[in-house]
Amino acid sequence: MEDVRVKDEALRLIGLFEVLPRLVVFDLDYTLWPFYNELHSKRGMPYLYPQAKGILQAFQDKGIEMAIASRSPTADIANTFLDQLGIQSMFVAKEIFTSRTFKADHFKAIHRRTGIPFNSMLFFDDEYGNIDTVSKMGVTSILVDDGLNLQELHSGLQKFSTPNEQI
Repeated sequence: MEDVRVKDEALRLIGLFEVLPRLVVFDLDYTLWPFYNELHSKRGMPYLYPQAKGILQAFQDKGIEMAIASRSPTADIANTFLDQLGIQSMFVAKEIFTSRTFKADHFKAIHRRTGIPFNSMLFFDDEYGNIDTVSKMGVTSILVDDGLNLQELHSGLQKFSTPNEQI
C-alpha cells in the first residue's frame, strides 16, 4: 500500500513541472537500496529504500525512461537483486561495472545505447565525486543523503526544470 501512496505523490510531483527529463539514471548502492551489493550473496534478500519503488513506478507510468549507472565489482549480484525486486525490466540501460572514473564511462555508454543527450538526463547518486563528474558532462545531478525519496525527487525535478539556477 505504501508503494501506491508514494507512486501517487511522485506522479503529482512530476505533474508540477512542464520540463521533464527524457531519462532518469540511478546509482544502486545507497541510492536505490541501503547497502553495498558486493557485501551480499545472490541468496540474500534485497530491499529498496521505502519510497524508491513508488518513484520508479511513477516514472514508468509517465513514460520517462530509466537507467542504472553503478560502479560495482559484482554486476551479477546487482542484476540478481534487480530481478528479485521485480524492477529489472524498468530500465532501458544498465551499466554496472567497476570503473576508475566517477561514472563518466557509465554515462558515455548510456548515451551510446539510448541516444539521449546528457542535458536531457537526471541523475541520482550518493557519492559527491560521481555527482561532480557527471554534472560537468551536462547531466542534472542530485546528491542523495539517505536514499531516493520524494524530497530528493522534487529537488531533482526542480533543478532539472531550472538548469541555470542553483538550487
